[in-house]
Amino acid sequence: MVDVMRPVELIAAAIGEGAPDRRTRAGAAVLRRWGLGRRLAARGRSVRWGRGVASDLSLIGQGPMRVVAEFSQRLAARVEDSIADGQLPVVIGGDHSCAIGTWSGVARALHHLRPAREDVLGHDLRRAGTRLGLVWIDAHLDAHTPETSESQNPHGMPLAALLGHGAESLTAVAGPSPKLRPADVVLIGQRSWERGEADLLRRLGVRIMDSQEVARRGFQACMSEAIAQASDGTAGWGLSFDLDALDPQDAPGTGTPVARGLRLDEVTAALHGLAWESRLLACELVEYNPVLDRDRVTATAAERLLGALIDRRSAAAVRAPL
Repeated sequence: MVDVMRPVELIAAAIGEGAPDRRTRAGAAVLRRWGLGRRLAARGRSVRWGRGVASDLSLIGQGPMRVVAEFSQRLAARVEDSIADGQLPVVIGGDHSCAIGTWSGVARALHHLRPAREDVLGHDLRRAGTRLGLVWIDAHLDAHTPETSESQNPHGMPLAALLGHGAESLTAVAGPSPKLRPADVVLIGQRSWERGEADLLRRLGVRIMDSQEVARRGFQACMSEAIAQASDGTAGWGLSFDLDALDPQDAPGTGTPVARGLRLDEVTAALHGLAWESRLLACELVEYNPVLDRDRVTATAAERLLGALIDRRSAAAVRAPL
C-alpha cells in the first residue's frame, strides 16, 4: 500500500430535497462556520474548502427526483475535477442522495485518468483498471427503486442507482450505468431496512455486514474485510459514511436515527490513517442535520471521524477529548 499526502478538498453538497426533512441541506454550511476545515488542518494535513454544489431550488416544483438528478450531475463533475487536480475529495452532505453524484464522479474520473496517472493517485491505473470499490457505512441499505419505495424519497435510493437499478435519471448520471459492480461493494452497520431493497441486494450478491455481525466480530475486523473486498481488482475504493450509522448517543443530529448503532470510539480507531493510502479515492460524510443536533455532539463526531481518517497520530490521540 502506497502512502500519499494528497491535499484534502472539502466539498459542500448542499442538498436536502432527497429526504423528508430538508434541513440536512444546511449541514455542510454549519460545519464550515463551526470551523471544521480549520480544525482538521490543525492535525497537520493540507485541508481546504473547495467550491461547493447546491441544489437548484427553482426545480422543487418538478419533484425531488428532478432536483436530485440535476444536482447529481453537477456534483459528479465537481468531484471528477477534484480528483483530476490531485486532491482527495471529501464530500460533506446533505442527504445521502448526494452519493449518486459523488461516486458517479469518481467512476468517471477513473475512466478519464487512464492509462496512468501516478502523479494523481500514486499508483498505476494500467494495472488496476477502472473498477471502483465502495464501503457503505449506514444504518440503512439505501437500495430502493421507485418500484419498491413507499416514500419515494431519493435518499433511500442512491446505492441501487449506483448499481444500475432505478430511475434512469439517477442511474445515468455522469455516464453509462452501472457505476459499481455488486462484488466491489460492502455495507457495514445496517439495522433498519425494507423487504424490497433487501431483496435487490441479496439477488445481486452484495455483501452486507449488519449490526449483529459487527457486534459479534467488532467494527475493526469488519472494516478490514470490507476494504480488502472493495480493493480486490479495483482501481481503488471509496468510503460513504452516513452519520445515522452511529448510535444516537454519539450522533443525535441526523434525521433517521436508529438505536443500537456503531460506537464512535470503535469507528474512529478503525478509520485511523486511511486517508494516507493511495487507493482511497474519495470519501463522503452525509445526513448531518444541525437543527436536530444537541450541544454540537454530532458536529464533534463528524470532526472526529474525518480527523481519524487524515491523522497519522496514534489511535489513542484521535480518541482524546477535543
